[in-house]
Amino acid sequence: MKEQTAETPEKEVGKNSEMTEEHTEMPAEDSVPVEETDTLAAENEQLKAQVEQLKKDYLLARADLENFRKRTLKEKADLIRNGGESCLKDILPVIDDFERGLQAVGESADVEAVKQGIELIYNKFKTFLDQHGVKEIPTQDADFDTEYHEAVTTFPAPTPEQKGKVIDCVQKGYTMNDKVIRFAKVVVGE
Repeated sequence: MKEQTAETPEKEVGKNSEMTEEHTEMPAEDSVPVEETDTLAAENEQLKAQVEQLKKDYLLARADLENFRKRTLKEKADLIRNGGESCLKDILPVIDDFERGLQAVGESADVEAVKQGIELIYNKFKTFLDQHGVKEIPTQDADFDTEYHEAVTTFPAPTPEQKGKVIDCVQKGYTMNDKVIRFAKVVVGE
C-alpha cells in the first residue's frame, strides 16, 4: 500500500501538470478572441444592413399597394361616371336618323315613305339594343311569371287554357344580359 500512495502523488502531479497545461491553453471565459469579435461585428453589420433593406422593401411594397388601391378606386369612379359613353356613342346614329325622319315628315307628302323610314329607324334601334344585350321579355300567350311580369290587373279568362296566362301586355319589359331591367306590365287571365 505504501507503494500505491507513493505513486498516487506522482499521478496527481502529472494530472495537475496536464490540467495546468490545459488551463494555460484555454482562453479565459471573459476574453473572446479578436478574430471571433471581428466576425461577430461583421455579421451584426450585415444583419443591420439586411434589416434596413427589408424595411425599405416593406415601405415600397406598402406604398405600391396604397397607390394600386387609389388607382383602382379612381378607375372604378371613372368607369361609373363614363361607363355609358360607348353605349351613347352607338345610339347617336339612331338619333341622327330620327332627326332626318322628322325633317322628312315636314317636307314630304308621301305618308307611306315616312312610315317606311320610321320602321327602318325602329329596326335600327332594335338592333342597337340587341347588340348591347337588351332583349324584350316575351308576353304573347306566356305563363304569368313574377320574375319577368308585373300584373297590372286580372281579367276573366276567355277560355280555360288562358287561366294563369298573360292575356294582354300593357308595357313591354326588357332584360339586359339576363337581368330584368324593366318588368313587363301585363293583364293576367283568372
